Amino acid sequence: MASPSRRLQTKPVITCLKSVLLVYTTVFWFSGIVLLGIGIWGKVSLEVFFSLLNENATNVPYVLIGTGAVIILLGTFGCFATCRGSTWMLKLYAMFLTLIFLVVLVAAIVGFVFRHEIKNSFKSNFETAVKDYSGAGTERSRAVDTIQSTLHCCGVVSYTDWEETAYFKQDGMPGSCCRSRENCTDLKDKATLQGKVYVNGCYNLVIKTMESEMGIVAGIAFGTACFQLVGIFLACCLSRSITNNQYEMV
Repeated sequence: MASPSRRLQTKPVITCLKSVLLVYTTVFWFSGIVLLGIGIWGKVSLEVFFSLLNENATNVPYVLIGTGAVIILLGTFGCFATCRGSTWMLKLYAMFLTLIFLVVLVAAIVGFVFRHEIKNSFKSNFETAVKDYSGAGTERSRAVDTIQSTLHCCGVVSYTDWEETAYFKQDGMPGSCCRSRENCTDLKDKATLQGKVYVNGCYNLVIKTMESEMGIVAGIAFGTACFQLVGIFLACCLSRSITNNQYEMV
């Protein structure tokens, strides 16, 4: 049987580990709230952009919403397990964190490996959307307008891409290409278009923006993965300390 002084040495360690793990779990739970919010915002605001990547890209907001919800539930479970000091619950919590770590790692690797395919998919779908443009009648047409007005660009490679479309032959350039709404008239006249519309194409601007953000996304993915490792380590340490303390008190 362990001496009283030995027991007193183990209790502060457990209290410290519990406190640190509770702080970690609270931050982890809050990150789920953030992901859930981003997913809802993406569903409401960016769904038209995702539709230009590929058919499965429209599911991205749902993936974020689902991931955020899972993290919220797992964070709640982690807080309960930590407060209860249950060894089996802490081990289960560590196992769930390990699964999330693997999912984030695989997602980061897949995104890096297929980045060129994503670029080609966007270019192909954007070219088709410009060719089939019909004003604000379809989701892809709205996506074209959103990208052009936001990035101040026109067409895929150049504004002249529009001159081969059926929409241009009937109505001229779309209004989202105009530099100024006050000077957005007579958009069928090729001789005066260059001074009225954006001349740079959208594809290079979108790819440049994606590449500039890729380092940030990779850093966030790596940081998230490392964050899971911290939680796994804390949960395992607390579970082991509680088990040892219980054994010493027998």
